[in-house]
This record gives sequence, structure tokens and C-alpha cells, in this order.
Amino acid sequence: MDELSIRKYAGLMKELGLTGLEINENGDVVRLEMAPAAQTPLVRPAAVPASAPQPETVPEEAGVITVTSPMVGVFYASPAEDAEPYVKVGDTVHRGDVLCIIEAMKLMNELVSDYDGVVTEICVANNQVVDFGRPLFKLRKEGSL
Repeated sequence: MDELSIRKYAGLMKELGLTGLEINENGDVVRLEMAPAAQTPLVRPAAVPASAPQPETVPEEAGVITVTSPMVGVFYASPAEDAEPYVKVGDTVHRGDVLCIIEAMKLMNELVSDYDGVVTEICVANNQVVDFGRPLFKLRKEGSL
């Protein structure tokens, strides 16, 4: 899709007050999203990079961090339907451990922990659709009370 077409769709979004738009054209997929702060459309690539995305974290109360979804997709707690979940409440996780999978555009993206800690809460259900920035897990960093 060429830049002129993308600009046309971005203008249409602004005109209609849309916050998101996905266009499938000749096998190309482009998703435009309106950024909340600047109110400018963002063009997101259709294909997810080969390396798995890292989860975002939001600082909260002392020693507790919230791991949020780095993309829109479907949350999977385990690698297969009949498999044990990657983590459960009370589990100790280490930096680099897989927390879950987010399926986006038929690609399975493993989310790994950036911290050592204990899972205190799983904020979404298995097979639930999650948005960018949606809280997925709460971790108590190791050494925190």
C-alpha cells in the first residue's frame, strides 16, 4: 500500500472520528490507530518481527509491577489447549521465563518476564482478546514484601 492511500485512510479516520482502522488490500494488511495523547494515527506493520515482543511494565505500589500486553491479540496461558499454564498465581518466575502467548494475526508471540519475582495476579482469562496496554500479570519483585 502506498503512502498516499495511507494518508487518505488517516484523513478518513479523522473525519469520521475513528480510533482504529484495519485495511486489507491486495494481500497487504495495514492497521491505523489513533494515538490517545497526540491524536495522530500510527501505522503499525502487518507482520510481527521475528523476535518476540517484550511485555510492557507499569510501576505500581512498591515492589509490584504490572506486565501489560504489547499488542492486540488473543491471550493464551499455555502452549497448547491441554497443557499446563506457563505460570500460576504463587509461581516464582525468573527473567526470561515465558509468561504467556499473545496470538496476533495468526502469529504466536511469547511474552517473557523482565524481572525475577512471584506472580500475584493473572488479570485476564485464557482465550481472552486483549488490547495494547491491557494488564496481564502482577508480579511482586523478588526481595519485596
